[in-house]
Amino acid sequence: MTSAELNALTTEVLWAAFGVSLAFGALVQRTGFCTMGAVSDAVALGDFTRLRQWALAAAVATLGFGVLATLGVLRAPQTLYASTRWLWLSGLVGGGLFGFGMVLSSGCVSKTLVRVGGGSLKSLVVLLVAGIAAFATLRGVTAVWRVDTVDRVGPDFGVNADVATLLAQGTGLSPASASLLGAVAVGGALLAFALASRESRRPINLLAGAGIGVLVLAMWWITGHLGHLAEHPQTLEEAWLATNSRRAEGLSFVSPTAFALDWVIFFSDASKRLTVGVVTVVGVIVGSAAMALARRSFRWDGFAGTPDLGHHLVGGVLLGVGGVTALGCSIGQGVTGLSTLTLTSFVAAAAMIAGAVLGVKYQEWRLERGTI
Repeated sequence: MTSAELNALTTEVLWAAFGVSLAFGALVQRTGFCTMGAVSDAVALGDFTRLRQWALAAAVATLGFGVLATLGVLRAPQTLYASTRWLWLSGLVGGGLFGFGMVLSSGCVSKTLVRVGGGSLKSLVVLLVAGIAAFATLRGVTAVWRVDTVDRVGPDFGVNADVATLLAQGTGLSPASASLLGAVAVGGALLAFALASRESRRPINLLAGAGIGVLVLAMWWITGHLGHLAEHPQTLEEAWLATNSRRAEGLSFVSPTAFALDWVIFFSDASKRLTVGVVTVVGVIVGSAAMALARRSFRWDGFAGTPDLGHHLVGGVLLGVGGVTALGCSIGQGVTGLSTLTLTSFVAAAAMIAGAVLGVKYQEWRLERGTI
């Protein structure tokens, strides 16, 4: 492969990722898919419809990733989530912080991007704060705290810490068979929950959940297959083009927001390259804005007052710190990470739900006191 062909393939990967994120932003803007709203509806109203949308997205992504793994296209040890260690404490603490933060900030990072596209200025503030906090947790002061505390805890299995790999090692099954079996077990359970009610089977809810799941799979295919080189012509090593981690990456929004801010701020630095994560952030905003304008729902939105501002600022910090510590957001771990059956993703997703439940209870307490 020549340098020109390599550059052309990299550009193709970036444009494909932009297209997927564009569709993601438009779909969330159109359907109202929201993980924070899903937990809030379940806790406050007893309505599990949007929670079933989230489960459907995770089911489709998990079953689809299982098929990709069975066909040898992409497996968990080749992804961003690959690790021989089960970082359960990082997932637990980070997920809990993220879950609580997404209630304070009126949504997770993906929903924040969508709201920015819909005209929300307060979501723009949250996005900037979350991006700065995320970058600090990747490479700054909170990164030191993270590495010296929660990241030190967790067993090392000696092989990749995902269900399929451990199942293959423990039973003697082939990696392909173990991947399919794990995907069917986990994805099937999620699918059964997702479709358990008549309301959840309405077209709009099926579109929201299944659509997000398909887009997650599309991003896996783009980075894990289209952008995959068995041998990079310059390094002679296996490579995944246009990714920050140099592994296959799926849809996720916390670290990519930090990388997007870094790319903008240091744009003239020749070492800063455009990556899948950066174009994903831009794509979601553009897709959301296009849908909002088409449906005439675009509205400028600001803070209601100082308490509202304060809670959103704190929420933004928790999103950034928690999302990086948990290795992903409610989409990045709750759907994308979960699809790989990585053990840390199960803990992080559960902790995000628990943190969000606490956040909803806290907001109800504020409402009872008349402080909202």
